[in-house]
Amino acid sequence: MFLSLIEKRRSIRKYQDKPIEEEKIQLLMEAALRAPSSMGNNPWEFIFVTERKVLEKLSAAKPHGAAFLKNAALGVVVCADPNKSTVWIEDCSIASIFLQLAAESAGLGSCWIQIRERMYDDNLASEAYIS
Repeated sequence: MFLSLIEKRRSIRKYQDKPIEEEKIQLLMEAALRAPSSMGNNPWEFIFVTERKVLEKLSAAKPHGAAFLKNAALGVVVCADPNKSTVWIEDCSIASIFLQLAAESAGLGSCWIQIRERMYDDNLASEAYIS
């Protein structure tokens, strides 16, 4: 089952114009929270966004590679507290792939957007823009 899941998973950037069922959002939340983390520190926070205006603002977080979020029914912002773990990047990456695989298993398309160390514009980092 797992191999067929990862064989089917693709980065999807075009979405249907319909809301995601609440039970599927709950499934994604549970998958993210069940992801392993180093020493069980769970340095993450997940912000599930369904509000169109907020998704549109998030889609502008960097000049290239985020615009498609504007047309998504759901965005998940994965935040981390670097004081909780020295391997927060790895922990959040694992949680992100758990989210993507759970989305695929629920029949949802997904694509992750790299924000860390990216720029919103010449003067403002994407992370600061999102914060």
